Amino acid sequence: MAEKPLVSIITPSFNQSQFLESAIQSVINQDYSHKEYWVIDGGSQDGSLEIIQKYADRLTGWISEPDEGQADAINKGFQRTRGEIVGWLNSDDVYRPHAIKRAVAIFQAYPDVGLVYSDVDSIDAEGEVFNRMSYDHWGLKDLMAFNILGQPGVFFRRCVLDAAGYLDGSYHYLLDHHLWLRMGLLTKIHYAPDQVWAAARMHADAKNVAHAEGFGQEAYRLAEWMQKDDRFADLYAENEKKILAGAHRLNAFYLLNADQPAAALKAYGRAFVKNPSVVVKDWRRVAFALLSPLKVNALRDRYLEKRKQHFIKNESSR
Repeated sequence: MAEKPLVSIITPSFNQSQFLESAIQSVINQDYSHKEYWVIDGGSQDGSLEIIQKYADRLTGWISEPDEGQADAINKGFQRTRGEIVGWLNSDDVYRPHAIKRAVAIFQAYPDVGLVYSDVDSIDAEGEVFNRMSYDHWGLKDLMAFNILGQPGVFFRRCVLDAAGYLDGSYHYLLDHHLWLRMGLLTKIHYAPDQVWAAARMHADAKNVAHAEGFGQEAYRLAEWMQKDDRFADLYAENEKKILAGAHRLNAFYLLNADQPAAALKAYGRAFVKNPSVVVKDWRRVAFALLSPLKVNALRDRYLEKRKQHFIKNESSR
């Protein structure tokens, strides 16, 4: 790798003008100069085009045309970029300062690593942090068990992307996880503890809110794919219970987000049968699901607000 490798960043966008400018600014203001940045818009009609044109002289390139969804937009970006290191930032997410420089430093320190990731903040529609999604030192077996990486905090080498193949457009919710799994077959993965390279925005129109139930269905589809794919077959057979428990847990997590507590409890029950320790991690969410029929949503909301304020207070005191 060159002393200062070219980094390619892609932002797929469609009708999210209220967030797009923040995303663009978070990329162009990075303190890493040797980068290229493409915005791939799906033909937005909400003022996004005017925002893109406002920053056109700071972009490597941009297009605005109808596409077949998020995967198609990102793949168009992959095709147009040439950096040795690649990442994508959705139009409702933001990079934190120094994100690209810190990711590059890890790639330079570990030449055999092909994918790096950090923790990711959760922010609301106004950009206020209310949670931190913390991860661990995960490898391929962990990814197979549906330990999910925060996508905006992930960067990878171009050579690994080319070898693994681009995003599969038939996936709409776990398209990134499908790619990480294929990359995990080919390269080492490195976690950057105590670093936060990005923030993922949670809002009413976000997929993980508006279409939460779709994530579980794609988790089951991925589990079936791993079972049938010869590249994963042996590892799948050795870890089947953990994999299925992880798929059920993921389904339960998003069903609860979609305000379907009864269905979430059933999914948690299936996860418990396969691997009880997986469910123990989510004991607070299981409790919320159990209490939901008793009309304690207000209690849950108060707890979440207190948790948010506690997080903000702790962060501000650092």
